[in-house]
Amino acid sequence: MDSSIDRAAAQAVPRTPLKRVVWASALGTTVEYYDFTLYATTAALVFGDVFFPAETPLVGTLAAFATFFVGYLARPLGGLIFGHFGDRLGRKNVLIITMLMMGAGTFAIGLIPSYASIGITAPLLLVLIRLVQGLGMGGEYGGGVLMALEYSPKERQGLSTSLVHIGTPAGVLLPVGLVTLLDTFLPEGTYEAWAWRLPFLLSIALIGVGFYIRLRLSESPEFVKMRAEREVRTVPVKELFVRHSGSVVLSILAKIAESGLFNVYYVVAVAYVTTELDLPRGPVLLTVLIACLVECFTLPLFGALSDRVGRRRVYIAGAVFQAVLAVPFFLMVQTGDFALTTVAMVLGLAVGHGSMYGAQAALFANLYPVHVRYTGLSVTQQVGATLEAASPRWPAPPSWPPPAGTGPGWSPTWPASP
Repeated sequence: MDSSIDRAAAQAVPRTPLKRVVWASALGTTVEYYDFTLYATTAALVFGDVFFPAETPLVGTLAAFATFFVGYLARPLGGLIFGHFGDRLGRKNVLIITMLMMGAGTFAIGLIPSYASIGITAPLLLVLIRLVQGLGMGGEYGGGVLMALEYSPKERQGLSTSLVHIGTPAGVLLPVGLVTLLDTFLPEGTYEAWAWRLPFLLSIALIGVGFYIRLRLSESPEFVKMRAEREVRTVPVKELFVRHSGSVVLSILAKIAESGLFNVYYVVAVAYVTTELDLPRGPVLLTVLIACLVECFTLPLFGALSDRVGRRRVYIAGAVFQAVLAVPFFLMVQTGDFALTTVAMVLGLAVGHGSMYGAQAALFANLYPVHVRYTGLSVTQQVGATLEAASPRWPAPPSWPPPAGTGPGWSPTWPASP
C-alpha cells in the first residue's frame, strides 16, 4: 500500500531538475547575505547621517545599527511562522513569499528619502522594512536548504546543500565589492550623498532571477509524499518541542559554535588588525574577500566529503581544526604581512569554517522528520544565529608582543554574522 502511494505521489507532481532547485535555493541565500552585509556596511558608513542625524555622529551610527538588530530579532519569529506554513502547506510557495519579502525590502531601502526630506518618517520606514525583512529571512534559509535536500538522493545531500551555502560568501563578496568600487571611483562625497543607494537598487537583478526560477520549481517530492500519506501535522512546532527538543537544543548550540567562529575571522580579526595593530583597513578586508572567494570552492568539497565519511565527523573535525588554528592564526595576522594574513584568513574561513558550514545543512536537516523539518531547521538557524549575535564579543587575544601604545585586548562592537 505504501509503495503504491509513493508512486502515485511521485507521478502526480513533475520533478524539477536538481540543478535548478539548487540554483533557486542558492540565490535565496545570496540575497539574504547580500542584504545582511550591505546593510551592516552602509549603516557604518552612511545611515547615521542619512536617517539618524544627531549632534554626535556616534549616536547616529548606533541608532542605525539598532535598526539592524530589530531585523535580526524578527528572524526567530519569521522562522516559526514560515516553518509552520512550510511544514503544513509546502516548501515552494513559502520560498516565493520569503524571497519577495527579503528582496523588496532591500530594494525599498534604496528608495527611502532622508531624514532631512521627510523627518521622523524616514527612520520609521527603515525600521518597518527591517521588520518585514527579518520575518522573511527567518523563513528563507530552511525552505531553500530543504528543497535541495529533499530533491537529492541520500548519498548526495551533503553536496547539494553545501552548494546552497555558497550564497553566504557570495553574498559577502558582491556588496563589499560594489561599495568598494563606488567609493573608490566616484568623486569624493558622491557615495555618501546618493551613490550608497545603488547597491540596494541593483539587488533587483538578483531578486528577479531568483523569483523567476522559483516560480518554475515543483514542490519537494518528500513533502508531496508526506501529504499523500496524510502525515501533515496541525501544529508542527508543538510536536517539534515535545518530541525533538534534544535535537533542537544540540543543533542550536552547534549553530552558535559555527556562527561564532565565523565572527572571529570576519569581525574580530579585522577589528584587531585595524584597531590594536593600527594597520590599514583595506588590505585586511581584501584578505577576507579572498578567503570568501576560496570558500565558494571549498564548501562543496566539504559537503561532498560529508557524504562519504559522515556529516558529524566533518563538522567536528572543522571545529577541532579551528581550535588548533587559534594561536597560529593570530600570530600570522599580527605580523601585518599581507601574504601571511591571507593564508590565515583562508585557513580560518575557507578550511575551518568551510568544513563546518559545508556539512551543516544536511546534518541539521536530517535530525528532524519531514513533517517538522522546515520548522526545526528554521528554529535551529535563526535562534542559534540570534543568540550568537546577542552574546558578548570575544576580546582579541593579547598581541605577541603588544604594539606600543595599545592595551592588552579589545572587544569589537560590529554586528555579528548571520
